Amino acid sequence: MLDRQFPLAEKNTERVIVIGGSIAGLLAARVLSGYYNEVLIIDRDDFPDKPENRSGTPQAFQPHRLTPRGILILGRFFPGYNEELLAHGAPSALNKLNHMINSYGSMVMANQENEATFSRALLEWVLRKRVQAIPNVRFLCKKEVIRLLSSTDRSTITGIQVQDRGTAERLQQTITANLVIDTSGRSSKVVRWLTELGYDVPKPEMLKVSLGYSTRHYRIPPHLAAKWNVIHLAGDPVKETNAGVFSIIENNRAEIVLWNIGGRYPSTNPEQYEREISQLASQLFAEVRQELEPIAAPRGYRLPELFRQRFEQMKRWPSGLLVMGDAFCNFDPIYGQGITVAAIEAEILEASLRDKHNNPEPDFELSVLKKMQDSIEPAWWLNCVSDLRWPGVEYVGSEPFKGLKFAQNYFEYILKSATEQSNYELYGLYWLVNSLFLHPRELFNPQMVTALFAESDSSDGNRLLDELTKGSDKPLEELLDQFIPSFERASFSSMKDLMQQSET
Repeated sequence: MLDRQFPLAEKNTERVIVIGGSIAGLLAARVLSGYYNEVLIIDRDDFPDKPENRSGTPQAFQPHRLTPRGILILGRFFPGYNEELLAHGAPSALNKLNHMINSYGSMVMANQENEATFSRALLEWVLRKRVQAIPNVRFLCKKEVIRLLSSTDRSTITGIQVQDRGTAERLQQTITANLVIDTSGRSSKVVRWLTELGYDVPKPEMLKVSLGYSTRHYRIPPHLAAKWNVIHLAGDPVKETNAGVFSIIENNRAEIVLWNIGGRYPSTNPEQYEREISQLASQLFAEVRQELEPIAAPRGYRLPELFRQRFEQMKRWPSGLLVMGDAFCNFDPIYGQGITVAAIEAEILEASLRDKHNNPEPDFELSVLKKMQDSIEPAWWLNCVSDLRWPGVEYVGSEPFKGLKFAQNYFEYILKSATEQSNYELYGLYWLVNSLFLHPRELFNPQMVTALFAESDSSDGNRLLDELTKGSDKPLEELLDQFIPSFERASFSSMKDLMQQSET
């Protein structure tokens, strides 16, 4: 029997299980609650009653931010969540300065949106409270999923087996379901479970990054909190220098994160960490740091590799099973793509369930995975293009990575042109593409390429154009197709969506 405080629905009622109460899991539960009689979220942790980090999210101490697209989607699933964050002490970014620094100079702009800036713990807590209020959603905590249950022929997942955590007895329980969705993150065991059931799982694409973060929290004086939203310093792959980000979260706290890749980890020793801040390429960090009061020692987060599962390539996939979030594909956290991709996947899940209700078709789960894979591809490609600039980073996949060198050089050319010319429109376009709001073809199209190179008399532009054409008489559009994936089945927002967001 299950714990009495988590009563389950009666027999023959449709039930779905979400493994993991992460933000991806909360998004999935929000969608599923409209299509199933009961949604059961199972997690290893006991969720706190207030915004606190938990052991199941070791990355939670590091900074978390939402992209414009992530803000749009979360606002649709959880209307008014931004106002709740503000009501619980998260500061607003409205009219505060964004100072973006790279090796070519700085771009300084005032934030135009009333966006909350927050810790991962506060965002997760606000969203979890929303999901807990949904009548047909239940949470089952301090339970570890140890295997998937299946039909006799193993073609259908019928539930899960769990065991208690934190008790001597380690009692095991069986829970049946019509659908199981794994949103348990990087530590997911879904590959092992599928293998145990006799499925041949393809090797994932991998990015061997050996990346590391170190973050320290500080008490911030009111006059600084009123001025700054974020100071962002891009790391230099040539000089192998640290990247740094200063930002502000709830309870009058500032956070500084140092980031590097290829095994060059920022320190977690307080004295050495402060020296590394003073050694950053921009002295603005050291100047701001002088007015901050440390709250605790720095905390590190290390990731040896990133992976992208290729479940959609499997010849057989069991019905009754889906995967979302970091369990499917995970990214370098510095780019802020993870929550946005999980939100996009939630939209795909919602549309697929609606289509299934109106027009049922076979192989529903595999179809959903393919659509999610299409949504993952641009984020994974952009992530790899950026991280593979750094020495020591290695891509491992069954096929060569498409368009790497040209894409890296072209992005660098755009960043240099925008910064040196103070072209905020071009810089905004560059940022919206890299934050998954706009399609990469907004930058990688013949008109944009021609216009950018025509505006510059630099040898860099001529060299890139020569690299692209290489004496070919093919149209520029065809040449770009050879270098850049089409992402034709991926969904993107539009400038109209951004304008509507600004108006609201």
